[in-house]
Order: sequence, then structure tokens, then C-alpha cells
Amino acid sequence: MPLGRQIQIWGALAAAFVLLLWSLGDVLLPFVAGAALAYFLDPLVDRLQALGLGRATATVTISLAMVLVVVLGALLVVPVLVGQTRALIAALPGLTESLSNAVLEYFPTLADAESTLRQSLRSLGEAVRARSGELANLILGSARNVVSLALLVVVVPVVTFYLLLDWDRMLTRIDTLLPRDHAPLIRQLAREIDRTVSSFVRGMGTVCLLMGLFYAVGLMAVGLQFGLLIGAFAGLVTFIPYVGALVGGGLALALALVQFWGDWVSLGLVAAVFVAGQAIEGNVLTPKLVGKSIGLHPVWLILALAVFGSLFGFVGMLVAVPVAAVIGVLARHSAGAYLMSDLYTGASSTSHDLGDRKAP
Repeated sequence: MPLGRQIQIWGALAAAFVLLLWSLGDVLLPFVAGAALAYFLDPLVDRLQALGLGRATATVTISLAMVLVVVLGALLVVPVLVGQTRALIAALPGLTESLSNAVLEYFPTLADAESTLRQSLRSLGEAVRARSGELANLILGSARNVVSLALLVVVVPVVTFYLLLDWDRMLTRIDTLLPRDHAPLIRQLAREIDRTVSSFVRGMGTVCLLMGLFYAVGLMAVGLQFGLLIGAFAGLVTFIPYVGALVGGGLALALALVQFWGDWVSLGLVAAVFVAGQAIEGNVLTPKLVGKSIGLHPVWLILALAVFGSLFGFVGMLVAVPVAAVIGVLARHSAGAYLMSDLYTGASSTSHDLGDRKAP
């Protein structure tokens, strides 16, 4: 088949796939989440198989263990996070006013009602006061969120179980459908994509979990209100380099300024938690669990999250990092092929020129 025709076919299939994602949107979330979880857990099932268990037994064992972890988290951690979220949203107007009063106490010149900063603080307080109730209802109270959460709880485990059970058979079936002329190259790219995605997703998933635990325990030990919530959020966004520490640290320090105003030791301890966390993440956890050869630049990650989140919503943000890794692998392969091509080296035109010169 001519190359141009192949490009048309594969381009049409890719466009149809993107259109499908855009059309279905959040409907795909439970299935995407289940597939991601199955991909994450498949090595554990393979290890149990290597120990002598059958595929079905290993899948049931891992599934039951994950259900136990989720149930314990739902009973012990989630209610606390939900309660702290509600309390933080309800306390935002008062926290804003307390911070404004504390700043004015040390900088009395800002008490001038006509000053720019004074007007900005007043506007911020009014906006927070007006929107806090709406934000609480949006995050925690909407029926749509409740239904979506119930759908996730029911569908994701089922999808994960069946994908884990049939994972190897599905890969074998997909391999038989590859175009024969391009099968070796596709397998090579698939192995590299799997190595890149697994290194990042599995490694960074572990790093995010450990850093969230570290930040939450550290902030609660210092005595910061909403420490569990801030720590969990900081750990969640740790997969974007430096963003977790900067955003989480900024939120923690803002709350600490209100709670510990004048207690510089406590403020320093809050800052020390994030400085220590960044040092542990950058020097120990990320090099050990993720490695430095995955080829995902922080700017590329941020761009992928912004673009996919804007196009496909939460589902887009969920698949942004794996898709960015895939695009990165394909881009490196394309760059390597370009450097070896006549388009880059000019070998074809040079040989033609030499032939023309020798002809006489």
C-alpha cells in the first residue's frame, strides 16, 4: 500500500479516536480509571503467577487486597478529608478577614481605605464570602458528583478485574492485528512506551502517595489546621515537579500565618516540612522510584495537562501524562528517523550530484 494511503488511513483512525474521546467525555472516566488501575496492578499479578498461582487466583487476590485498601481508606481517611474540606470552605471568609487584620496590625499605613492593597483585600474577602457556599455545594453537594462517585465505585473495580484477568490475552490478540510490514517497529515502540509510561505512572504514583503521607503527618504534627487536607493535596500534585511543594507550601503558609501569627517557630516548622519534603522527593524518592531517563520535561507535562484538561475535562487530565509519554517516545523516534533520512543528510542529492559530475 502506498505510504500516502497508509497515512490517510491511520490519520482517519486517530481523528476518529480523538473525536470519540471528546464526544463521550466523562462517560469514559470509569473505564479509563479501570484500565489505568489494571495497568498499574498487572506486574503484581504477574509476580503472583511466577510464584505458582493461576491467573484467575492471582487476579482475585490482588482485587480483594485493593478492595480492602479502598474500603479502609473510605472509612478512615475520606470522611476526614471531606470534613476538613467543608470546614476550610466555611472558614475561608473568617480566615481572609483574620489575615487582613493581622497584616494591618503590622502595617498600619494600609488602613487607609483608599489604598490599593486595602481595596484588594476587601474585594478578596467579599468574593470569598460570596462564593464559599457555592463552592461547597459544587464540590461536595451536587447530585451529579454523587452519581458519578457511585458509578466510579461500582464500575471501576469490575473493569479492573476483567482487564487484569484477560490482560495477556488482550495483548496477544492486539499483536495478531498489527500490520505485518510494520509489526516489528510497532512492537519496539510499544516496549519503549511501556517502559516510559510504567516508570512514570507507577513510580510517580508511589512518590505521590509517600509525599502526601509525609506532608500530612508533618503538618498535623506541627499542629496546623487542615493539615491532612493540605498534605493530601500537595502529594496529589507532586507528579508535576516543584508544583506540589510550591502550591501546597503556599496554602500551608497562608493558613499558618492566620493560625500562628507571631509564632515564628511554628511558621518555620511549617516551611521546614515542605523544604524537607522537596529534598526527600528530589534526592531520594524520584531518582529511586522513577529514574531520570523517562524523558518527560516539566514544561511538557504542564502543557499536556493544560491542553488535555481543556479539551476533555477530567478524563483528559487523567490520560494527559500517559499520552504525553507516548507522544514523547514517538517524537524521539521521529527525530531519530529524520536524522538518518536523506532529508537531513542530503545523501540522495549528493550522490546524484557526484553521478552527474562523473558522467562526462
